[in-house]
Amino acid sequence: MRLIVVLLASTAATASFAQHSGHGEPAPVSNPPTAPATTCTPEHAAMGHCTMPAPTPAPAPAATCTPEHAAMGHCTMPASAPAPAPAATCAPEHAAMGHCTMPAPTPAPAPAATCTPEHAAMGHCTLPTPGPAPVPADPHAGHDTPTEPAAPTSADPHAGHQMGDAASAAPPVAPPPPEALSGPAHAQDLFFDPREAARSRAELAEGHGGLSTSRFLVDQLELSMGEGREVYAWDAQFWYGGDIDKFWLTSEGEGEFGGDFEGVELQALWSRAIDPWFDLQAGVRQDLGPGPDRTHLVLGAQGLAPYWFEVGGALFLSTKGEVTARFEGEYDLRLTQRLILQPRLEADFSFQDVPELQLGSGPTSAEVGARLRYEIYPRTGPAVLAPYVGVQYERAFGDTADYRRASGEDSGGWRFLLGIRTWF
Repeated sequence: MRLIVVLLASTAATASFAQHSGHGEPAPVSNPPTAPATTCTPEHAAMGHCTMPAPTPAPAPAATCTPEHAAMGHCTMPASAPAPAPAATCAPEHAAMGHCTMPAPTPAPAPAATCTPEHAAMGHCTLPTPGPAPVPADPHAGHDTPTEPAAPTSADPHAGHQMGDAASAAPPVAPPPPEALSGPAHAQDLFFDPREAARSRAELAEGHGGLSTSRFLVDQLELSMGEGREVYAWDAQFWYGGDIDKFWLTSEGEGEFGGDFEGVELQALWSRAIDPWFDLQAGVRQDLGPGPDRTHLVLGAQGLAPYWFEVGGALFLSTKGEVTARFEGEYDLRLTQRLILQPRLEADFSFQDVPELQLGSGPTSAEVGARLRYEIYPRTGPAVLAPYVGVQYERAFGDTADYRRASGEDSGGWRFLLGIRTWF
């Protein structure tokens, strides 16, 4: 029994000794050796198969350690600041990312032959001192652009861009060839009935402004007071037509209240525009009144003179061979949009003595005055009303004044006017 107990105790002691022998003494030869540090990886060290060496990583050389690797902890940048890259290799884009340092801003100006105003405006180069210089070589040379004639040398940045005097490149002006005038006046007549074509052209002209219009104007309808006499007078006109040709009918005269007409004048005229401002007029004139009647041929002109003076003149040849003339002029001075002052002048002439009509040779009479009117535009109806007040001075000259005094009339004087002007 004792023998069995001794054997069991000896066996347990041997096993315990074998279990602790690997922790403090060299391992038996049969166990595998520990892997060197150069073959021990972090994974094996974590499993207890080997031991990592002391963490003393050497910093990577500056030539191989980049800022990106240093930011990830793979290496350490040297303490000293990085040397700036040479100006020839450091671009502004790299400098903006911190990869290099631009040198001091001392760019050398590009030669005049390669620095253009466009590049200088972008800061790529500096233009030389202003002065005449040859035109730089065309930057588009060799780009398969059409060949152009050589331009004269100039410092103009637009030289050679076809922005010069257009007249130098314009074709010469020449009259149209004879063939252009050999055809019909209207090519439309070659393909359509000429009568229908003429009708269509007339409709086209009418639709584009060739309309016939009319106007009736009572220029003066007034009461004249002065020298103990009250006289009524009128001056009216009517015309109908287009821009070029018109028919005119005019009438003027005066008389005393309670008495006969002192004189009435009617004119029927054809008017033709000779330019944008004046019309030539021709027709007949008929005088009515207490004196002898006269019929005259009329030739005159009227229109708008420079500075907006309305002027008109006419020659009259009576059936008795008497030649007289008349000149009229007036001007509308707008004091406001509706208040208008109108100075007016009228002068009559006779080329011979006509005792039967109490006219002497030369200037026979003249009237000068001014009318102040206020124009009223009613909301309904086309007529415009313009009441006015004014003054007028009339004077007879030479033998005409003698004829008037011999018949008991005044040769002239001042008169006060009160009237109305209207048109539609």
